[in-house]
Amino acid sequence: MEKLITFAVPCYNSAAYMEHCVDTLLQGGDDIEIILVDDGSTKDDTPAICDRYAEQYPDIVRAIHQENGGHGEGVNQGIRNARGIYYKVVDSDDWVDVPALCQVLDKLRQFVRDEKLVDMMIANYVYEHVEDGTQRVMDYRNVFPVGRVFGWKHIGRFKTSQYLLMHSVIYRTQLLRDCGLELPKHTFYVDNIFVYEPLPYVRNMYYMDVDLYRYFIGRADQSVNESVMLGRVDQQLRVNYHLIDAHDLRQVAGKSKELAKYMYRYLTIMMTISSIFLTMDGSPEALGKRTQLWEYLRTVDAGLYGRMRYLSLAGATDMPTLPGRKLSVAIYRLARKIYKFN
Repeated sequence: MEKLITFAVPCYNSAAYMEHCVDTLLQGGDDIEIILVDDGSTKDDTPAICDRYAEQYPDIVRAIHQENGGHGEGVNQGIRNARGIYYKVVDSDDWVDVPALCQVLDKLRQFVRDEKLVDMMIANYVYEHVEDGTQRVMDYRNVFPVGRVFGWKHIGRFKTSQYLLMHSVIYRTQLLRDCGLELPKHTFYVDNIFVYEPLPYVRNMYYMDVDLYRYFIGRADQSVNESVMLGRVDQQLRVNYHLIDAHDLRQVAGKSKELAKYMYRYLTIMMTISSIFLTMDGSPEALGKRTQLWEYLRTVDAGLYGRMRYLSLAGATDMPTLPGRKLSVAIYRLARKIYKFN
């Protein structure tokens, strides 16, 4: 039976917090689907919790157990099995705001009734900082029109701290399948691929100014923790290379200059993050990988390389001297303190 939307929840040893996530999603009612993907959990009761929800809510929840394939394979499994017209990923340590969820679902129902489906819906997300109990709402009021369907030519300018994350997007499921999206296994940070790769296939969008997604920040083992990211910089690089190869931004610009501009900005952010963490490592091997990354971009698109290397913040993270490297790391940490993005 077709559902309005599929919520995919990749779970890996998530027993300590996943129930809060699932309980908020269940408030969406009978025309939603929740796919709990147990990604080979062995250290706690995650598999049993998934099965319990599936038994208790057989018309809403499905449990899928797979060998460990990483977060990306959990997302892939959801796309393969989704029966929802729309598709959203919710990480098992995050949750949704129930009143906002109801508003979003009402709008999606209207699109289905009117037979005027949008390719992507955007809503706000909230950083929930556990270490100091603060929140930071990320909205798009200055970027997207509110309350109407629009295309890329109607978007405004993103601020420095603004970009689309997995937390803010809901894709039409068939669009994800049509564009052939498949995230790499055993790789962290693939949510960047999930957001970026389908964008040129999106023709129309709708933005709801509601704070839907609650993004938990502050657990010591969380993938966006600085020390964890430093230890996984090779996986960040793998994602970065994937994004470089995903699209020819010149071709994208031929269809939509506004979209190409945003995708350039997103790729710049990824180059900045990769370069910064390789700089933090500071070893000759890490600095060599940083050079290789930039040289690879040059081989793919020399014009894009020149623009990014010399006319953007990303280039400032590739300083050759020790004082320059220290300065670039200091700037990154100051930005993290101000914007509280991890």
